[in-house]
Amino acid sequence: MSPAARRHSAEPVSGLVVDTRRLGRRAGSMMPVARTVPSPSRIGLDLIAIQEGADIDLDLRFESVSEGVLVSGTVEADTVGECSRCLEPFTSHVQLHLTELYAYPNSVTEATTDEDDLYRVEDDAIDLEPLIVDVAGLTLPLRPLCTEDCQGLCPECGIRLSIAEPGHAHETLDPRWAGLAAKLQTDTDQT
Repeated sequence: MSPAARRHSAEPVSGLVVDTRRLGRRAGSMMPVARTVPSPSRIGLDLIAIQEGADIDLDLRFESVSEGVLVSGTVEADTVGECSRCLEPFTSHVQLHLTELYAYPNSVTEATTDEDDLYRVEDDAIDLEPLIVDVAGLTLPLRPLCTEDCQGLCPECGIRLSIAEPGHAHETLDPRWAGLAAKLQTDTDQT
């Protein structure tokens, strides 16, 4: 079955592909879309992402405008990450705010916009996945933290400072004084 035929079948290819035939092309028409779908792939950054198969809650509004379909609303999902300070795994929740125009084929918007900067209505369907991937990449933190006050790891021994004893510290010796310290240690051992 071709991709176009699958899009027009009763079951969508992905829960993130929305059939817009019911919306029509009359400017001002509106269609709400509220549903929960599984994530078709891992969406996010290296240290934090929505995992493949995780529930994605869509609360969107599709509005027909002269040049295409304006998609606006929120997308929410749980994320799994690794703290950038202490390297511990953690879970959190992300809310993505979407506002994007999907251009109709042969519209002025499609003709005057760079191909890479444009989302399109294809075969009366809108694929939300590329938009969600782009917005997640801009919304999720590059350096996620398990907690806002995460202290990270001890630079000497690598223990998480949140579980280390109070006043955890290591005596460090300036390498320029190492020879003198060794000489003094030898002298005190002999007495």
